Amino acid sequence: TTTTTTTTKALLHLYYRIYIPSVYPYHPTTMAKFSFSVLAFIASSLSVANGFAPTSTSSIAFQPSTASGTSTSLYDAAVESPPLAPLTLWGPKIENIGEVQSQYKSLSKKPDFAPTVSAKDLGIENDKAAQLEYIRENAFELKEKMVENGAVIFRDFDLMKEQEGFVQFYETLGMKTCLDPLHSVSARPTVDGKKGSPVYEAVNKESRKNFFIGMHNEFVGTRAPRAAAFVCFKAAETGGEFLIGDGRAIFRDLKPEFVQKLYNRSIRYSVMELPFFGWIDDMPEFSRGPLMGAIKGLASAAINAKVDFSVDLQWGEGGYDNVKMLQARAPKQPPIVIHPVTGDPTWFCNVHSHSSKLRKDREKIYGAERFEDGASQINKSDMFFGDDGDISDEDLEHMDEVTMKNVQYVKMTEGDVVLLDNYKCMHGRNVFDGTRKHGVAWFEGWEGEEEMKKKYSEEKAVTV
Repeated sequence: TTTTTTTTKALLHLYYRIYIPSVYPYHPTTMAKFSFSVLAFIASSLSVANGFAPTSTSSIAFQPSTASGTSTSLYDAAVESPPLAPLTLWGPKIENIGEVQSQYKSLSKKPDFAPTVSAKDLGIENDKAAQLEYIRENAFELKEKMVENGAVIFRDFDLMKEQEGFVQFYETLGMKTCLDPLHSVSARPTVDGKKGSPVYEAVNKESRKNFFIGMHNEFVGTRAPRAAAFVCFKAAETGGEFLIGDGRAIFRDLKPEFVQKLYNRSIRYSVMELPFFGWIDDMPEFSRGPLMGAIKGLASAAINAKVDFSVDLQWGEGGYDNVKMLQARAPKQPPIVIHPVTGDPTWFCNVHSHSSKLRKDREKIYGAERFEDGASQINKSDMFFGDDGDISDEDLEHMDEVTMKNVQYVKMTEGDVVLLDNYKCMHGRNVFDGTRKHGVAWFEGWEGEEEMKKKYSEEKAVTV
């Protein structure tokens, strides 16, 4: 609140001390534009979170009800202020990235990806008690499959058709929940609409049905869950497939010279845009520089007070009409990381979902993104080299081609779950028609993780 109040006062100060003396009475219509821009900017400083990921809304706190006489379900009772999503584990710098990729390409046995576990095949269909017992008896092996193979697809399980059974599933498996990685900047809606519920909504809104969600690993700023479980409570009538992709295979299949270039220069995302400043071009030339500097400073203070990672604001032009905007860029990071348990090199780069060019290319297939309201206009992203250089269309198209070559479309039905390792497995969502209700739970880790680390430290697939 203090930051917002300060921002508001400062902007009003600019309005009365800089704008009116310099423009009035020469541009009275521009005055109205500026007034609207001030209001839009103040509003955006209250809800900048929408720009940091494609599925956010506003801030939350986990406070389960403890009122006496209130009946409490299993998942309500289980939620006791989960920890924040863990810090992203970038791993050590890979000094010889070309050699590592070459070794990975030459492996005689390519790693399997996303095996299926079917209750029907196990002979436990329509028996929730037997399904829960199977999960309990095979918990460690199932988690090993997730870590080794990137993901596990559970089919034909009645247990997970409702939220309470889904929570039983992942708790019995020994997964350790954490808050949504957007928690510090925004809130993702929960499936049951309750604040503090452990199961969040996936992107199910009708207004986003023709928005193809590109492949990405879940992380916001400096935080990334280690794993996730995506569940289907109701499948869309048409489309809406959950998409998964093997980060190891994408790393393997990219051109070596491109991998070398991208890894050496690192990557950087723009995480939001403030497209409210076209009016500056109508100001007297002598006032533009000081005004832009003041606005950038105020916006930077407001945004960095809201998020737990450093954001750098840069002036640019965006949208279809090239209007003046402020673009917020996150710190640079490597596009390839070492898996924290297995030591495998894996693609950990959200270009497929964040690239403005690739999203616009998809609009030609699926229709416009429908970025119509103020929040959606803010919620735009892009990707650059770590030194802020532009990535060529040719390189973007190469990444798109290799990514889509390694994507699996998983048509989920009620009760199906995809348990995935967030470092090895990318995810996305196809366009859809009808009503879709999918949910997700995030995990900071799992029981038995240290035992797995010990095993893989002795048997790394690739030496870094």
